[in-house]
Amino acid sequence: MRVFISGGCKNGKSFYAQHLAMVLRMAKKQKRKAFYYIATMKLVDAEDDKRILGHRREREGWEFITVEQPFNIEGILDKCDHNGTFLLDSLTALLANEMFPPGGVPKEHAAQKIKGGLLQIANNVRDMVIVSDYIYSDALLYDPLTENYRKSLAEIDRAAAESCDVVLEAAYTNIIVHKGREMFGNLCGHI
Repeated sequence: MRVFISGGCKNGKSFYAQHLAMVLRMAKKQKRKAFYYIATMKLVDAEDDKRILGHRREREGWEFITVEQPFNIEGILDKCDHNGTFLLDSLTALLANEMFPPGGVPKEHAAQKIKGGLLQIANNVRDMVIVSDYIYSDALLYDPLTENYRKSLAEIDRAAAESCDVVLEAAYTNIIVHKGREMFGNLCGHI
């Protein structure tokens, strides 16, 4: 089963996604199968370091194998057992990395690259939870580069939601089901 979860920044999506990934793993009786945390955040500053440390603490004892994949998301297919359970956190960081390479010119077609990578993954793995932030939902106008980033993230999120069986929105610790209510109902009874 593939689950997409999005919502505002710093509202517990990652922690909730970890629980969902664990439930997927246990529901498929995959206790002995690989359990992957696909980390996409690239460390840039002290705030990132603090956030990454917090996520690592949350994962302690969960048996995740952390795979750092800040670029070329389809690369996990060469590193991981396709029969495992995956948690990809997050599309937001992945797009920032792909769109704004170090010392380079912003890449306008980063969204297409990521969508292609997600499609490859969706065609090769069964159980995955994907996390994103819906930072494109406010009505403010930004500079053209920021608007392109927001538009690109929305495009990637739509593609991810389309490829997933269950689509969830986290809003102030509430979970809203937008797709796959029956499937999610079977999962959430285990959380």
